Amino acid sequence: MKYSIFGESHGPAIGVVLEGVPAGLELNLEAIRFDLSRRAPGKNALSTARREADEPRILSGVFEGKTTGAPLCAVIENTDTRSGDYARTKDLARPGHADYAAHVRYDGFNDYRGGGHFSGRLTAPLVFAGGVAKQLLAQRGVRVGAHISTIYGINDDSLEDWESLRACAGKDFPVLNDQAGEEMQAAILEAKNEQDSVGGSIECGVFGLPAGLGSPDFGQNAEGIFSQYLFAVPAVKAVAFGAGAAFALMRGSEANDPLYVDGDGSVKAEQNCAGGINGGITNGMPLVFEVTMRPTPSIARRQFTVDMAKGINAELELQGRHDPCVVHRAVPVIEAAAALAACELMGI
Repeated sequence: MKYSIFGESHGPAIGVVLEGVPAGLELNLEAIRFDLSRRAPGKNALSTARREADEPRILSGVFEGKTTGAPLCAVIENTDTRSGDYARTKDLARPGHADYAAHVRYDGFNDYRGGGHFSGRLTAPLVFAGGVAKQLLAQRGVRVGAHISTIYGINDDSLEDWESLRACAGKDFPVLNDQAGEEMQAAILEAKNEQDSVGGSIECGVFGLPAGLGSPDFGQNAEGIFSQYLFAVPAVKAVAFGAGAAFALMRGSEANDPLYVDGDGSVKAEQNCAGGINGGITNGMPLVFEVTMRPTPSIARRQFTVDMAKGINAELELQGRHDPCVVHRAVPVIEAAAALAACELMGI
């Protein structure tokens, strides 16, 4: 199953085409709408004031509530755009954004409004695609869940099991430890009041994957497959599996996962430091990873940049509606990317 996302932040609509969807899946649109509502903007002071209904409209691939096997196409209309906010600064590359790189790559013909195709707005159709993937995985006993693990140095509790993550999905601010969540929200609002932004991390787990999926080779490596999907999410700048960067602080005696046979005869690892993958192949433990997301580049402070039309140095002061932090809205996005990656790993 492969997906292709189309549209721009300030165009008439955004959408996704899913090819290779198995026929006969009874699509639960309410579950997909729920995930879209978790990602949606405009809920409170922690997010951009832009308000979008994010109601998906299916154009093809579903008949009488079930997938047909033909390409599944869904669109989501853009209804709350203010393109005039970007007209004054259209030639000024926003620091931290893809503006300059896109200008060079597409010879200046890219849509600059709201970041165009590079906007976080394009994660809405990704969540739709991931919602379909989640339902296919559930038929095979595989579940995906995530939570905010860190915002600006404030840490949540570590992931334990699927049930705790399922409870997180119902929260406006998806953390395991609500007290830590309150501190994170205070840090976001403080940055916003100072015309700034903050970054953070999301920890995600895929539960129920059998051992033996993947390969040590390029193209089939389990970590490589997941990384490819995760780095396609805007603002993701690092991916770590299991203990991740903490391996650099360990000895082998600490990092190794002692193995044992549990009551039903399955082989398990005591710590799961490897995050469910050894040698590019799943080992039957939960596949656990953490993504790090950069602070939102769009901030109201004066910044130095270049005028791409004139080829000179310039200064920039942004206007418009922007997120002081994208991490809390990105939790269902990371789940979606992980679900699509898991489908590829399983050959769905």
